[in-house]
Amino acid sequence: MAEPTPAPTTPPNEGGTPTLATLRNNLEAAAAGYIEAEAKLATSKAEQAKFEAQLAQAEGEMARVKSGVAKYAGEVYRTGRLGVIGMMLSASSQDDFLVRAAALDKMTQRDQASLILYLEAKRQATEAKAQIEAQIAEQTAASVEMGKRKTAAERALAAVGGTPTRTEIDPATLPNAKPAPRTSTGGWPSESCNVDDPTTGGCITPRTLHSLNETKRLGWNYYVSCYRPGDQYEHPKGRACDWAAYSDGFVNKSASGSGKVYGDRLAAFYAKNAQALGVMYVVWYCQIWHVGTGWRRYNSTGSRCGDSPAGDHTNHVHVSIY
Repeated sequence: MAEPTPAPTTPPNEGGTPTLATLRNNLEAAAAGYIEAEAKLATSKAEQAKFEAQLAQAEGEMARVKSGVAKYAGEVYRTGRLGVIGMMLSASSQDDFLVRAAALDKMTQRDQASLILYLEAKRQATEAKAQIEAQIAEQTAASVEMGKRKTAAERALAAVGGTPTRTEIDPATLPNAKPAPRTSTGGWPSESCNVDDPTTGGCITPRTLHSLNETKRLGWNYYVSCYRPGDQYEHPKGRACDWAAYSDGFVNKSASGSGKVYGDRLAAFYAKNAQALGVMYVVWYCQIWHVGTGWRRYNSTGSRCGDSPAGDHTNHVHVSIY
C-alpha cells in the first residue's frame, strides 16, 4: 500500500494583485499607527492616575497644615497679642524670662515651618494639576489618532469588501496568552529581525517569536511558517507567520471539518490576545481582523470565497505582529 503524499511545506502564494498590495500596505500603516497611539493612550492614563494620587496627597497635606494653623490662630485670638507680651513681662526671673523667650521662638519656628509646608504642598498640587491637564490633552490626541487610523483601515478594507462580520467562537473558551515584554512606560519596544526563526531558519523579531511560542504552548501545533524573503510585507521583516489548517503542511484546498475549526479558533485566539501579543491583523477564511476595526469580510480575487485557497486564506491563518 502506497504511503500518503505529504502536504507541501512551501509557504502559500497569497497573491500579488495591485489591490492586495495596496491593501497590505494600508493595513500595516494603519495598524502600526493605531497600536502606537493605543500605547500612548494607556501610558497617559497610567500617568494621569499617578498625578491624581500626588494631587490628593498634596491637597491632604494642605488641609492638615491649614487645620493646625487655624487651631493656633484661635488660641492667639483668645489670648491676644498682649497676652503673649504679658506672659513675657510676668516672668519671675531672668532665667524664667529666657525660658519663655525660647518657647516663643519655638512657636515662631513652628509657624514658619507650617507656612513652608503649606506653600510646598500648594506648589505640588498646582504642578500635579498641570500634569493631569497635559495627560488629558495627550489622551485626546491619541484618541484622535486612533480614530484616523481606524478610518484609514476601513477605507482600505472597503476596496475588497470590508463589510463587518464576526466570529462564531466565544472568546471565553479561548486561553489567555502571556503578554510580550513592553517598555517601562507601557509601549512596545522597537525590534528588528534578529532572532532565529525556528520554522524556516530565517529570522523573526523577538515579539514574533514570543507569539509563536505562546501559540504553540497553548495547543496550536499544526505546520507553521514565518520568515520568507521575496516581498515587501511583514514576512521578510520577521513580523508574520502563516499557520496551516492542516497538520503537516499547506494543502491547496479550503479547510473543512476539524481543520476549519482549528483555523477558526486560532484566528479568534489572536484577536482576543491582540494587546498581549502585539497583533496588527489576522487573515482567515475571507475575513480580516484588524486592531482598529475588528472583523471585516474581504475577497482577494473577486470570485467566490475559497476559489483561491491561498489568496482567500481558507487553507491557512495569517497573523502580522507589530
